[in-house]
Parts: sequence; C-alpha cells; structure tokens
Amino acid sequence: MRLVIEQQTPADWPEVWAALAPAFRDGRSYPVPRDVDEAGARAYWIKPDGFNAVARAPDGTLAAVYYLRPDQGGPGDHVCNAGYVVAPAARGRGIATRLCLESQERARAMGFRAMKFNLVVASNEAAVRAWRRAGMSILATVPGAFRDPERGYVDAHIMFKNLIE
Repeated sequence: MRLVIEQQTPADWPEVWAALAPAFRDGRSYPVPRDVDEAGARAYWIKPDGFNAVARAPDGTLAAVYYLRPDQGGPGDHVCNAGYVVAPAARGRGIATRLCLESQERARAMGFRAMKFNLVVASNEAAVRAWRRAGMSILATVPGAFRDPERGYVDAHIMFKNLIE
C-alpha cells in the first residue's frame, strides 16, 4: 500500500483519536489507562517538543499515526522516542515497519542521534518483529513490566537503534 505521510494538523485529531482509542482500549501495547478519555489521550500523544504524523492511503483514509519526540530532556535530548498505531483495517501490510523507518529518517533530520523504545510489550510479537525489521535491537527485557488485561504481568523490552551511521 502506498502511503502519504504528513505532519499531523489539528484538523486530523478526530481521525487520530479514532485510531488511538481502539489501541488504548485494548490494553496490550500502550501504558495508558484503558479508559483514558480523549483529552488524556491527546495529552499523552501530542507534546510541544514533538512531531506527530499521519499516514494516509491513496484514497485519503487514515492508515496509521506516529509521534516522535525527545526521550529525555536536557543532556539526553539527542535520543528520541516514538510510538506508532496502525488502524485496524490497515494492519498486516508492513506499515508499522515502514513508519518506523520513515520516522528514523525524520529523527536524523531533526538532529537525533539515536532512537529508544522504553516499553515494547514482549507479547506484542508483531510489534517486536516490526521494530527488529526496522533495525531496532533489544537492549534489555524487564520481567513483568507490563500488565496485560488477559495474560497478567508480561515482560517488556527496551529497544534501541543508533541513528548515526
């Protein structure tokens, strides 16, 4: 599927929220309360020092979204963090990997030297595969760091990629 990836605008928010809500409600990938309201989701997803993107199919349908922002402040602000959500209808097409790679290019252009994911739920095998395909490595696994609504306490990975080649 060809994608058009653009910076998210305020007008995109209703569609972004429609994509985020099922992922947040599912409770298997993001560390937000499953009953997070729209305002809470917006505060989590959009940060003043970050970049937010929407990826659209050729017909204009929202296929996925991502955020990119510093992982830490001050002397750690050269390492970025990112989060991705693929709309349910667009899953299984390699979009997550493509967005991760695109966001790495954008991160380099923004001056970031590395990308770090702090909480990749180990039982979210599709995400782990996607991030590995995009060159991310598992630095560590934190036992029981995520509470899955059905599986209980599951491991979470810290993943990393150096963006300076």
